[in-house]
Amino acid sequence: MDAAVQEAKLLRQVNALIVAHLRDQNLTQAAAAVAAATMTPLSAATSSASLPNHLLRLVAKGLAVEQGEAARGGGVPAASDSAAAVGGGGMGRPLGTNAVDFSMQNVKGPSKSFSKHEAKHISDHKNVARCAKFSPDGRYFATGSGDTSIKFFEVAKIKQSMLGDSKDGGRPVVRTFYDHMQPINDLDFHPTSPILISAAKDNTIKFFDFSKTAARKAFRVIQDTHNVRSVCFHPCGDYILAGTDHPVAHLYDVNTFTCYLAANPQDCSAAINQVRYSDTGSLYVTASKDGSLRIWDGVSAECVRTISGAHGSAEATSAIFTKDERYILSRGKDSSINLWEVGTGRLVKQYAGAVNGQFRCQAVFNESGEFVISTDEQTSEVVVWDALTTEKVARLPSGHTGAPRWLEHSPVEPAFVTCGNDRSVRFWKQTA
Repeated sequence: MDAAVQEAKLLRQVNALIVAHLRDQNLTQAAAAVAAATMTPLSAATSSASLPNHLLRLVAKGLAVEQGEAARGGGVPAASDSAAAVGGGGMGRPLGTNAVDFSMQNVKGPSKSFSKHEAKHISDHKNVARCAKFSPDGRYFATGSGDTSIKFFEVAKIKQSMLGDSKDGGRPVVRTFYDHMQPINDLDFHPTSPILISAAKDNTIKFFDFSKTAARKAFRVIQDTHNVRSVCFHPCGDYILAGTDHPVAHLYDVNTFTCYLAANPQDCSAAINQVRYSDTGSLYVTASKDGSLRIWDGVSAECVRTISGAHGSAEATSAIFTKDERYILSRGKDSSINLWEVGTGRLVKQYAGAVNGQFRCQAVFNESGEFVISTDEQTSEVVVWDALTTEKVARLPSGHTGAPRWLEHSPVEPAFVTCGNDRSVRFWKQTA
């Protein structure tokens, strides 16, 4: 089993043991609070309590092993070794930390300043530029269009052209892929391999190998039964989540193309606008056209929390996790951008002042997590908020004719991409 999946499973087991232990001690309220905060089903806690004081027995055994290792001079076993002993795999990607402590409420004081950015028009599609995605290392990004094409860019070439020392005539487009019959809805990169996937209205997910310079067509295709509105690779790369016109996310095994559906769809009835995994893959979130957000266990695919009416009766158009997986940032067609606490479903912060009522736009964090960035349909501006204070700190003219359709930020540096109804793609980077 993949390391990231194994880590998520181990964390769920630990949480269930803690809840079961508290119940054994007749600490019912504490058990209920921990279960709610960690989204541990009480049924899982009950099954973990098959033996009285099971958690104490496991801790005692672990301490004995640790003391034995120390006595033999072997030191304390590494976390990865312990995880392998429990579940057959090492620990996966470590849980990230936020640059911002969102648990701080009603923060007063000065907001951070957003550095100046310069933008460059780098390409045009033949129809609306609908989506964009950076590779995990930030070296590449791709854009998808209503003209069914996918343009693939190299960031280093764009930076060279912005400095005026490009050697290839200032053409940052590495290549263009043509293999869909309907507009592109979403894109994602494999976490480790040179593979780009695309989701389209033609009910397909297509795989492109961008390491092969002559490749223009997909080398693999998943045929879904619905319009595929959103796609996301699991951090291990072996699974793909697909949000479609069907109300439940489709989980695909990359190797076999087997499709799995959640066992408890929790009264899901609306199409899904976006699906996104957390950084470790222990959770995923769906943003739906009925305005709701749903949080799912990344291992069992069980719905562990529903935030109904997260954007009123308006569509929820995007949802992403913070690095520590404790919060979700969502955007909706009610012109609101909201931060939700995962453990309770509580609304923590709101970022106001950017109109979005027509297009499927998203709100994102910058690479450090200190700022929230999105677009304003009414003014055609890029809007930036201090993530902690929620104060608007910048409004940048997008340079697009008409509303920007999509904004995607680099995961590794202060740079982002905007796509427009004017068919154009613009690259933004922080100035020195």
